[in-house]
Amino acid sequence: MSAARFQRSLLRRCLREPRMRVGLVSTGLVLLVVVLGPFLAPHAHSDIIGAPYSPPSANALLGTDYLGEDVLSRVLTGGQSIVWISFVGTLVGVAVGAVIGMTAAYSGGVVDELLMRTMDVLRAFPPLVLILLLVSVARAELALMPLIVAIAWVPQVARVAYGAAKEVVAREFVESAETLGAPRLRIVRREILPNVMTPLMVDFGLRLTWSIGIVSAMSFLGVGLQPPAADWGLMIKENYQGLALQPWGVVVPVLCVAVFTFGTNLMAEGFARTVARVSPQEVRP
Repeated sequence: MSAARFQRSLLRRCLREPRMRVGLVSTGLVLLVVVLGPFLAPHAHSDIIGAPYSPPSANALLGTDYLGEDVLSRVLTGGQSIVWISFVGTLVGVAVGAVIGMTAAYSGGVVDELLMRTMDVLRAFPPLVLILLLVSVARAELALMPLIVAIAWVPQVARVAYGAAKEVVAREFVESAETLGAPRLRIVRREILPNVMTPLMVDFGLRLTWSIGIVSAMSFLGVGLQPPAADWGLMIKENYQGLALQPWGVVVPVLCVAVFTFGTNLMAEGFARTVARVSPQEVRP
């Protein structure tokens, strides 16, 4: 079966998976809030509209936060950072890790040892610890945060890609391409990559779920976005001390992060279950 036909068949099976459907709906709702929220916000996210921790009212449907800012406006504008930082950071991390893993698996020898031993050293650090270490070296600027998240995932993804590619490299169609004199880059792109794409897509879904939690945790710990930025993780940090007085400044952003994480996790699990039911076969271009 060709790679394109296999991917179309896999997509149709995924859409029939109940977990995938629920995950798509949950994630889609959060993305709608992220995209349309800034246009629907009744106030600017940094406007002071009342006393701190004011209860819900006609002017502030979810009340105000610790400074007197509108909670609803900050929720509607605070999801963009988490979504794009998590997605871009995960995408870059998976792409770079896949290149390193496939290169090591196909090259073998000294290149294999050098690349994978380096990745193993980096894997000794838990992702959150590695991120905090990187943040301590570089300032937590908005443009650098996706790169920091990506660096944390590269060694993890490289090991996954290496394990998947190592099995493919030994197959006959790769040896045939080498015998015919195909360039090494072409062999990796046309013969190895299509056969490791499925486990990489499953891994991408899992890494994205973890990235959402890590990016939120960074803001909560004070090493992510800084005030007066609107960010769900930052809102939790700012308002948790007034939880008994006005809970919506904490409860609503927690729910948003939870629904987004829940949705992406279900999508990853649905995709993984679909892949597990697919009979083993070689995917050829």
